[in-house]
Amino acid sequence: MELNVVLSSEEILRGLKHYRRIAKQDLLLASETENPEVFRRHAEARRAVYSYLSELAQTMSPPQVVEEALKAYRELPFVTGTDEAEYTEIKGRENALENFFLMVGLEPKLRREVRSQRKALHAHDGRQGGAFAHEG
Repeated sequence: MELNVVLSSEEILRGLKHYRRIAKQDLLLASETENPEVFRRHAEARRAVYSYLSELAQTMSPPQVVEEALKAYRELPFVTGTDEAEYTEIKGRENALENFFLMVGLEPKLRREVRSQRKALHAHDGRQGGAFAHEG
């Protein structure tokens, strides 16, 4: 698959830094929400993804970073349609990766294609998301 990424590594790093700041603000606001624990875990999961992608962007080309993000997205179990408080970390990772795809201008068709390759949670092997499994 050929990826046409128009952002430079520096632009990707800047964008990810911005997303990490938003996730940090969400962490700080979690206690003021209706469900603080779910809100906190979602923000932490997003932040972990942005940190991981930032690490990659420091040593890889933009297309390589996008390829790794697509791989991580493909490995996430499909949990759409579950209760809001269920699978918070997976949903946070999914949200962060989708934000990243928007930022780099990934073709929606390509994201949908990779999304369709994801396995439903019940068919998954129990891990919670490949590259981010070590994150809280």
